[in-house]
Amino acid sequence: MNGDFTVFGTPVYWTDLIGNVAALATVVLAMRRSMWTWPVQLTGAVLLFIASVNAHITGNALKQVLFGALAVYGWYKWTQGRRDDGGLAVRPATGRERTALIGAMVVGTVVIALLFTWLNSLGLHISWAPWPDAYIFVGSAVATFAQGRALLDFWWIWVLVDLVGVPLAFTSGLVVSGVVYAVFLVLVILGFRSWLKQYRSTAAVPA
Repeated sequence: MNGDFTVFGTPVYWTDLIGNVAALATVVLAMRRSMWTWPVQLTGAVLLFIASVNAHITGNALKQVLFGALAVYGWYKWTQGRRDDGGLAVRPATGRERTALIGAMVVGTVVIALLFTWLNSLGLHISWAPWPDAYIFVGSAVATFAQGRALLDFWWIWVLVDLVGVPLAFTSGLVVSGVVYAVFLVLVILGFRSWLKQYRSTAAVPA
C-alpha cells in the first residue's frame, strides 16, 4: 500500500492520520457532552472515507458515509435535547431499546456480510474480509445512533466494535487507525464513567 509518507518504513496517509485525530477528538468531546463532537465527527468521516477508499476497504468507506449522516442526526438530536431541557439528558437504554440495538447489530451484520460476499463474487472486490467489515460497519452505525439519543449503552457497543476493529485495521495496513482503535478502548471506558456519573447526579436530584 502506497502512502503519503512513511513512519518506520510503514506507509501512512495524511487523511488517515488527520481523520483519526478528529475521531479521537470526537470521543473526547463526547465525554464532555460537547456539541462540537458532531461537526468534528463529520470532518473525520470525510477524511477517513478518503483514506479507506485509497486502502480499498470499501466496508470502512461506507461506514464513514453512514457516520457523516449519523453525525447530522446526532447534531440535530443533541441540539433539540438542549433546547427542550436546558441540558443533555443522558440515560441508560430501556430493555426494549437494548433488544432493538442488539437485534440491529446481529441482523445487520449478517445482511451486510452476505451483501459484501455476494458483491465480491461478482468481481467488485467490495471487501477482503466481509464478516468483520460488516460487523464494524453495522456496530459503528448502531453505536453512533445510540450516542445521538444520549444512551449510556453506546460506549459499550464501541468496545465490541473496537475488539474487531483493532486487528482488522492493522491487517489492512492502516496502522494509524489500528493505534487509534486501541486508544479508543481507554477513552471509551473513561467516557462511560463520565456519562454514568452525569446520569447518577441527575437522577439523584429530586423532581
